Amino acid sequence: MQGFELGRDFLMGTATAALQIEGGDRNNNWYRWCELGKIKDGSHCLRANDHYNRVEEDIALMRAMHNDTYRLGLEWSRIEPAPGQWSREGLDHYRRELELLLDAGITPLVTLHHFSHPLWFEDMGGWENRRSPEIFRRYTRTVVENLGDLIRDWITINEPNVYAMGSFLTGEWPPGKKSIPAYFRVLRNMVLGHILAYREIHAVRSARNFPCPTRVGVANHIRVFDPEDNALARGAARRLDYLFHTIVVRGMAEGKLSFPLGTGGCPLGKGFYMDFFGLNYYSRDIVAFSWKNPGMLFARLKTDPELPKNDLGWDIYPEGLYRICKEYYAKYKVPIYITENGICDADDDQRPRYICDHLEQVARLRREGIPVERYYHWTLMDNFEWTEGESARFGLIHCNFETQERTLRNSARLYGEICKAKAVTPEMAAKYLGA
Repeated sequence: MQGFELGRDFLMGTATAALQIEGGDRNNNWYRWCELGKIKDGSHCLRANDHYNRVEEDIALMRAMHNDTYRLGLEWSRIEPAPGQWSREGLDHYRRELELLLDAGITPLVTLHHFSHPLWFEDMGGWENRRSPEIFRRYTRTVVENLGDLIRDWITINEPNVYAMGSFLTGEWPPGKKSIPAYFRVLRNMVLGHILAYREIHAVRSARNFPCPTRVGVANHIRVFDPEDNALARGAARRLDYLFHTIVVRGMAEGKLSFPLGTGGCPLGKGFYMDFFGLNYYSRDIVAFSWKNPGMLFARLKTDPELPKNDLGWDIYPEGLYRICKEYYAKYKVPIYITENGICDADDDQRPRYICDHLEQVARLRREGIPVERYYHWTLMDNFEWTEGESARFGLIHCNFETQERTLRNSARLYGEICKAKAVTPEMAAKYLGA
C-alpha cells in the first residue's frame, strides 16, 4: 500500500451502543431477552463491559488512540424508567460522561435509540404501537432540555431497518415476532418518530440558544445487493433494495411514506429531515432468485467465494463503501458521516487491513469531492454483540469479560496512528500490514 491522505479536517473516532457496553440495567428489552436464554453463547447484557462504572478509563483509551469524536448511545430505560418519570440519576450520569468527553477534546455524537428501550415501552408494543412516535418525541425533548447544551450532533435512531427485521420479521431479537405487516408498521412509526425527534431537537436547541450548529441524522444500515446475472435475480435485488433501504431512507429524509408504509404522502408535512447522511456499512450480498423464499421476496442471499470473510462469514468488500457513498450523496447532497464500519475478527489478523482498505475508499471519495466528513470505527472494544453475545469480537480493544481488563490490539495502535496523522503512510502499511 502506497499510503494516502485523509485531510486535517477529517474527524475520526469510535462508536458504541449503551446496551452493549454499560451493563447493570435490568429495565430494558434485551435484559428480558437474555433472561429467556435467547443469546447464542449464553452470555448476558447485565455484564457487558461495565462501562457505566468505567467511563474515565474508557475515555482515556479513546484519547490514547487520538480519537477526535465518539459516537455513544443513551440508554432510554435509565432516563425514563417508567412512563413520564424521569431519572435525575440517569440524566446526571450522562451529563458527567459528556462533560468528560468534551474536557478530553472529544466531540460526542449521541444516539437516542440503538435497539434497546424500557420494558414499559416494550410491553405496550414498542414501535408497533401507534403512540410510539409521540412517546419517542417526549423522550427526545427531555433529553435535549437536560443535555442539549453539551450535544450538537445527534442520531435519532440507529438502523431502523435492521431493528424492524430482527425484532418483528425474523423474530431473532426481542420481542421475537414474525410478521410482515408488523415489520412495516414498525418502520412507519420509526419514520414518524424520527421526524418528530428531528424537529424537537432543532426547536429546543434553538429556543434555548444552545451552541450551534445543530446536526441531526439517522444511522442508516445500507448493504450492497448485487444480483446474479439473470432477470429474476435482478428483480429480487431491486425489491430488497426498495423494501430494506429506500422506503426507510426516503421516509426519514423527506417525510414521504412510500408504499407499503403509506400511499406516498407526507403525513407530518413536506420537509427535509436530515442534516447529514449517517452510514453503517459492513458488507454486501449476492442476490439469487429462489421460489423457496417468498418471505424474502423470492430472494436468496449468498456470499462471494472470491472474497475474504470475517468471523461471522460476511464478505469483506471495501469498494461497497465507495459505491454507497456515491449513490446517496447523488440523491441527497448532504455531508456523509460513516457512523459504523468494522469487522468481527477475534484474532485481529484481518482488522488492520480492513481499516486501511476502507479508509482508502474514503480518501478516494474525498478526492472526488464527496464530503465524507467523519469516520467512526465499530467498535471501541469487544462488547455484548446482541444475539451473538460476547463471542463476536468487533473491538479495537480486547476485553476480558471476566476481569474487565482492556488491552489495545495491534489494530488499535494502527488506528491511533491514523487518527493522529489523518493519513495512512507507507511506513504504517509496512509496520502493520507487512506491505
